[in-house]
Amino acid sequence: MIRSFIGDLGHFFTILAFIGAFFSFFSYFKATVANDLGLKKDWRLNGRGFFFIHVVGVMGVVISLFTIIYNHYFEYHYAWSHSSTRLPTHYMISSFWEGQEGSFLLWMFWHSILGMVLIFTNKFWESSIMTIFTLVQAFLASMILGVIIPGLELKIGSSPFILLREVIDAPIFKQDPDFVPQDGTGLNPLLQNYWMVIHPPTLFLGFATTVIPFAYCIAGLWLKKYRDWVRPALPWALFSGAVLGLGILMGGYWAYETLNFGGYWNWDPVENAVYVPWLILIASIHTMITFKKSSTALKISVILVIATFILILYSTFLVRSGVLGNSSVHSFTDLGLSGQLLLYLLAFLVLSIILAAIRWKELPTTEKEVSTYSREFWILIGAITLCLMGFQVLVPTSIPVYNSIVESFGGISNVAPPVDQVEYYSKFQLWFAVAVALLSGTGQFFWWKKMDKKQLLSDLTGPVILTLILSAIIILIYDVGDPALIVLLLAGTYTVVANAKILINVLKTSPKLSGGAITHIGVGLMLIGVLFSSGYSKVVSLNNTGMLISRELDEEFNRENLLLFINEPKTMNNYDLKYKGERLEPTGRSGLVKKDEITRIDEFTAVADNDIFFEGKKLFQAQDTFPIHAENVYYEIELTSQSSGKKYNLYPRIQDNPTMGSAASPAIKRDLSRDLYAHVVSRLSHEEVEWSEPREFKISPKENFFVNDYVAQVEGLERISKVQGVDLAQEDVAIRGFVKILGEEKEYEAQPIFLIKNGLVGRIPDEVNDLGLSVSLMNIYPEENKFTVGVSTRQKDWIILKAIEKPLINILWLGTLVLMFGFGVAVVRRYQEFKKMREKGAE
Repeated sequence: MIRSFIGDLGHFFTILAFIGAFFSFFSYFKATVANDLGLKKDWRLNGRGFFFIHVVGVMGVVISLFTIIYNHYFEYHYAWSHSSTRLPTHYMISSFWEGQEGSFLLWMFWHSILGMVLIFTNKFWESSIMTIFTLVQAFLASMILGVIIPGLELKIGSSPFILLREVIDAPIFKQDPDFVPQDGTGLNPLLQNYWMVIHPPTLFLGFATTVIPFAYCIAGLWLKKYRDWVRPALPWALFSGAVLGLGILMGGYWAYETLNFGGYWNWDPVENAVYVPWLILIASIHTMITFKKSSTALKISVILVIATFILILYSTFLVRSGVLGNSSVHSFTDLGLSGQLLLYLLAFLVLSIILAAIRWKELPTTEKEVSTYSREFWILIGAITLCLMGFQVLVPTSIPVYNSIVESFGGISNVAPPVDQVEYYSKFQLWFAVAVALLSGTGQFFWWKKMDKKQLLSDLTGPVILTLILSAIIILIYDVGDPALIVLLLAGTYTVVANAKILINVLKTSPKLSGGAITHIGVGLMLIGVLFSSGYSKVVSLNNTGMLISRELDEEFNRENLLLFINEPKTMNNYDLKYKGERLEPTGRSGLVKKDEITRIDEFTAVADNDIFFEGKKLFQAQDTFPIHAENVYYEIELTSQSSGKKYNLYPRIQDNPTMGSAASPAIKRDLSRDLYAHVVSRLSHEEVEWSEPREFKISPKENFFVNDYVAQVEGLERISKVQGVDLAQEDVAIRGFVKILGEEKEYEAQPIFLIKNGLVGRIPDEVNDLGLSVSLMNIYPEENKFTVGVSTRQKDWIILKAIEKPLINILWLGTLVLMFGFGVAVVRRYQEFKKMREKGAE
């Protein structure tokens, strides 16, 4: 049965949200241009009312869509495409924004919240900024409308409430139009990570907040309040920089924990598309701060604030239009929205350029030349550096766009993006990072307007000497030899030392002013962390056996990976290691279970053969039935330190999804000074394994026999009345055998079944996964007190492991925390300044 009501309700709320946003825009526009105070108030109240209607619409869409996902209404294409019955609630939340429509809706949700905050916190600017804000929101709402204009056959947006039968042309829907699948295709395995529950909302909150400084800027140009818009916009710009930066860092940490390329930043086009607007946003923050002390930076502030928002729209176009094609693993496929996205981008770009051009000559500036010994000069140099840093990334990232433009005019373009993205971007970004670090360390010592040269030299002498001493010690301890990395180390250390001196002085006099110094210390720590964790990471899983893993694989693969057979010891770096076997993950329990400890009822359910323990904690009692994550297979690696004898366990994972393929995720052993990062490169495929012909042993109870060099014996037999998957009649017979096998690490028990049903003999073997044995009870001879046991063998379980050591990576993570704390201090300070001015009636 098709549950159409919830979809119709969701579609109604979508239309309501769009209409509310559009009429709110119109009302706020009229309130802004009206000359009569009474009319201004009436139109403003209308604008508020329509915006509240819009908010109700957005919340209704959110609730409707989540209801569909949570209740597994797979007749809807969105639920079927992004969720399944097996997903826990937190991953159902992730599936909400996995698709294009859901991510647009998340963006709209944050805009709704932010719009309410703006309405109730800034009456002075309400009409003008909400005009821009609601126009943006109307464009966003149009992205999920999913309506077709009659006559023109023009589709506007893509609705998340489309039925599956309307999208997929399958024969089943012709036979039964009301057919509803039992399950969905599920969430992408790589997104089944706790970071994907919090990273996208944080990132989209960052996206959403960039419209607020933009709205203040456009409102200031519109109303000719050229100076006044900066003060209320600055706290929002700082907040936006912090949140967007946090979202980017969360994405990096997700990549580090989940992907297997061995790092946290891969210069993927989608990563770049968010990184560039953030750089420009940070540049705009610095120029806005400069303008508060000098008029020189107003024009560049206008340009950068507008550019930040336009680049957010451009990144949206890049990611969602399909233009990136195969150049990014993160981009969405085109849902037919590319034209609409382009219109969205061009509309705001053209309107912004026209307004800025009209007002350009009226913008206040100063004719006085900025001194090179002033903070204004060095902040402007820093802003220019950040812009160049972003431009260097933007140009090659936009190559697919350039190719599309050329091809759309009938030309042929073969320009290709960089093959080795990491090497290409890093060799340029390293030197920009050095410049930023030196500027952020030195610029803090300048006073506004102009500083005495002797005083500057005196202030810089101590930090420079301390930087050289600390850097020399680090270079000697960690054997830093690459000249470029030595320069980066000096720059990063200098930033930390110089800003630490500033911080100490500021804390003595005015702690509220410490945000900039703290933030810059975070930047310096991050640069040092990136230097060592990327520049001096090393592969430690070196194959020193003298044996090739495979002649079909290249020399690098054979050299940098270890082939581990189950329970066979190997040496790696300063560890003895042993592969202990496959582990499965119970649903809703923290821990893993061994395959040999359970009997699978079906793909997603298992029964405990014995009491199951994980790292000393009891998970299940014998005969407990519990659900498992069938997609997740973990591989236990036991590490033993050769120096201390201490043991550690790593559990790298491979996720298998029938429709999305396999995805390997690393396990990380974290120490204070370094991480050991290991992932499974390849493993034995149980689907393709070849079993030998069974070897038969006619034996008595307790009699030893040998299988694959393991000692085994039959402990006894037991008649049973139930066999899983078999209906036993009263005259049928089922006998379970208990075969004990002594492995390298422990004693295993196989429980094969001998079955006589309807006069026919059947045998149900039992596999001992760790040993590569399949044991069958072939026959029973009661008169001789003997029985025949058949044993088939296969290749023992194996994995190929790659492990990388990443020194001092915790300095990177520490730097991110310090950076965010500094942003927080700065946001609070700037908001308090704005609040004081608002209370005085100046805002």
